[in-house]
Amino acid sequence: MDFTEILQSGIGFILTALCWGFTNPFIKRGSVGIERIKKGNWLMQTVAETWFLFTNWRYVVPLAINLSGSAVYYYTLSAADITVAVPITNSLALVFTILGGLLVGEPMPRGKELAGMMCIVLGAALCVTS
Repeated sequence: MDFTEILQSGIGFILTALCWGFTNPFIKRGSVGIERIKKGNWLMQTVAETWFLFTNWRYVVPLAINLSGSAVYYYTLSAADITVAVPITNSLALVFTILGGLLVGEPMPRGKELAGMMCIVLGAALCVTS
């Protein structure tokens, strides 16, 4: 792999993690209210919940961005090693989820949670460098 391919893969990993992680808190926030939907049977319940979600732009827009991250991921995998791609992307997605959560007002992670996240990121770094 030359420098251009490494740079392209790195950008793809970061963009994928950003799309996957940063949108999670917004998807969660966009689905608020779905628990109030009550229908008589499972089919009507499913239809009503699906209608609720897909007619709510606060859910659909972050979901579309999240899903576009999958397209970027598969494109990036065409040039990257999967044993490197998975830990990098997933650990960065966790970090971006925390940052997105802070942006929408979720509480700051506590000490043990931060330590766990650091272990995940350091483990991914070890995978990449070995």
